[in-house]
Amino acid sequence: MRQISCSEAVREAIAQEMEQDGRVFLMGEDVGVYGGSYGVLKGLVERFGSERIRDTPISEAGFVGAAVGAAMTGTRPIVEIMYSDFLLTAMDQIVNQAAKMQYMFHGAFQLPLVIRAPSGSGTGAAAQHSQSLEALFTHIPGLKVVAPSTPYDLKGLLISSIRDTNPVLFLEQKTLYPCMGPVPREFYEIPLGKAKVCREGDDVAVITYGRMVHTALDAARILEERHGISVHVLDLRSLVPLDEEAVISAALRTRRVVILHEAARNGGFGGELAARIAGHGAVSSLEAPILRICGRDVPIPFSRTLEEAAVPSVEEVISRTAELCRHA
Repeated sequence: MRQISCSEAVREAIAQEMEQDGRVFLMGEDVGVYGGSYGVLKGLVERFGSERIRDTPISEAGFVGAAVGAAMTGTRPIVEIMYSDFLLTAMDQIVNQAAKMQYMFHGAFQLPLVIRAPSGSGTGAAAQHSQSLEALFTHIPGLKVVAPSTPYDLKGLLISSIRDTNPVLFLEQKTLYPCMGPVPREFYEIPLGKAKVCREGDDVAVITYGRMVHTALDAARILEERHGISVHVLDLRSLVPLDEEAVISAALRTRRVVILHEAARNGGFGGELAARIAGHGAVSSLEAPILRICGRDVPIPFSRTLEEAAVPSVEEVISRTAELCRHA
């Protein structure tokens, strides 16, 4: 199968959906000639024109609000936010409008809205452009939250998100854009709420998503080589809806659980995962306490050295997971 980058996978998903459905259009800051954040959308304005690839003023509150109204009246907007940090300037439109409108109007209309945003650290973009804010939005009923890790998943999950009838926050970890992987040319969907086992193992389960899937896989290979530890790696792919069955199954299979994410530990999504495992009763089958490996509770530094120290590394996952297995 051909290999393409995560950037190309996003662009191809959008283009295929725009070709198949005239109601789909894209809007955001510099999405036209400039090509969007990190050049992900290059070529789309030449292909579909400025009516369907719409540059907006620098006002997230304004154009997200416009997209909510557009979705309510029958179109299927895709909004690009330059950095996920800037979602915070449109919180009222996302949280109090998009997430609640279908409920408040008793399902009188659908609200098919996708909000794409590059998220996370790794590019030296500093504290206001490097946050991982997914946990904030998983707390909001009415929103779906997706965090892919590979080009294949980016394309399939984005197509499913565009076709969904609910507002979807689609978080693209920005360091993954150049990463390559096999992706079919043809159209396909990956259902939201279906996790993926990336590696089967019996000694410990690492439950993660987004960029940290690759950290987990790198650590898993070394753990097996150095320590003979068989690591089960589960990629959640979407946080809302959550594949709780896959999470519980991984915990029961290995009896040891590591929850890994680059977002800060305090209030992070890892706490929700641990609570789901405990609430299900699977915790009584565990041979060790649930281990959370998360980002530090600090703003992301500008310094590359400090930035790397602020989020989990492969070596940290190796050392802490090995220790968990030794003392279980």
